[in-house]
Amino acid sequence: MTDGIANDRLEKLQALRAAGQDPFPARVTRGQPIAELLSDFAAKHGQTATVAGRLGQIRDFGKLRFAHVADRTGSLQVGFQRDSMPAFWPNRRLVEGNDLVSITGKLGTTQKGEPTLWAEEVTLASKSLRPAPEKWHGLQDQEQRYRMRYVDLFANPEVRQSFALRSRIVREVRAYFDSLDYLEVETPILQPIFGGASARPFVTHHNALDMQLYLRIAPELYLKRLIVGGMERVYEIGRVFRNEGISTRHNPEFTMLESYEAWADYRDIMARVEGLFAHLVERVLAGNGTVAFREKQYDLKPPFQKARYLDLFAQQNPGVDWFDHPSCLARARQLGLKTDGIEPHKLANDVFEATVEDTLQGPIFVHDYPVAISPLAKRMADDPRVTERFELFVAGMELGNAFSELNDPIDQQQRFEEQVAHKDDETPGEVDLDYVTALEFGMPPAGGLGIGIDRLCMLLTGSTSIRDVVLFPLLRRQEATPPPAES
Repeated sequence: MTDGIANDRLEKLQALRAAGQDPFPARVTRGQPIAELLSDFAAKHGQTATVAGRLGQIRDFGKLRFAHVADRTGSLQVGFQRDSMPAFWPNRRLVEGNDLVSITGKLGTTQKGEPTLWAEEVTLASKSLRPAPEKWHGLQDQEQRYRMRYVDLFANPEVRQSFALRSRIVREVRAYFDSLDYLEVETPILQPIFGGASARPFVTHHNALDMQLYLRIAPELYLKRLIVGGMERVYEIGRVFRNEGISTRHNPEFTMLESYEAWADYRDIMARVEGLFAHLVERVLAGNGTVAFREKQYDLKPPFQKARYLDLFAQQNPGVDWFDHPSCLARARQLGLKTDGIEPHKLANDVFEATVEDTLQGPIFVHDYPVAISPLAKRMADDPRVTERFELFVAGMELGNAFSELNDPIDQQQRFEEQVAHKDDETPGEVDLDYVTALEFGMPPAGGLGIGIDRLCMLLTGSTSIRDVVLFPLLRRQEATPPPAES
């Protein structure tokens, strides 16, 4: 047995078995949702009902005991009376707080009018060998809450509510794209060549084929193959993996929405993004477009602001030319940024991130990014130095990336070759010739979009860390998980 199991609970477990009672039965009477029982409770007075859930701390008054039972919908007080439960009463202490139970009885109230289920039959559904965290001083350490999410969820109802809201957000994102006649698809997670973004991949190996593979950093290149194939509107919501640092905005595996629409450009995709937010405001926020995030209020109702990338760069870096490496290098050094071994275009973008992004309270579309940092986006017809690309920012945090897709196979191959020639850990080691071949068959003009679902959920739930919207965030491994404080 693992450390942290209470000896007195083990003794009660053995006593239950000695009495011929299974502490972990295969089935018990299923309860009615507590929220339904509490709705119009007065009209149900005297009715027989069953609740099933986790038993809270028991308050013992001799001939009378009280506790709350919580299920996924709510919590209801249960009263235990000695005279009404002659079979249960002698062994009542074998059932205790944090046990999972099914209780049948009559609905009523206490003398103070509190809704109560007066128990007549108690069935132990699962004996808990560890106590619940103490209500006010228990599972408070934030890292321990992430490590023991299973405790965090039942000890803190607001955490369950946050993840229920996340589920609703994802459902409504799907509903929005479905309403526009997009097809939801699935593309490979294991890829022989990683691409579609700039990030260091996780590497694995397929034994049967003796083949190195990568966990995808993005589904982009496969989704655009589908546009070539005539599936003109597609989207995918799935996990992507990036072997990089961990922060309040970054988890090595996260959920990404990517969508692609034939015959569209980045202006059309801006409209799609505003449409998505209008939909989420209506369906998730009940029409209230203002959210509290990082101690500020943000109005998410479209239309959103728009600003050119190079204009923003110039405003925050007077006299510095994004395309002039010496001036960017001097500015980067002034800012204390790492400069050794950094490619000129990446260094210039590092300056942008350091000086501009925190100023972008938004919601704001930053558009027309330089070609050097946009290898999959179409060039602007009137300025070939920049592309038809935008990113969406709120509270200094990037939420989405989109562009008019590059569909010129010759230009695309040249850009891939330039990437490989200046390879680093975030660059594929070879040109994806199969993707170039797909473009050679002809891809219509198209607009693509990527939105980080976790960051979107952070914004809509007011969560300051990505770990608060990921059920099981990656943490440094510990030898053993410490138990929560006893109640």
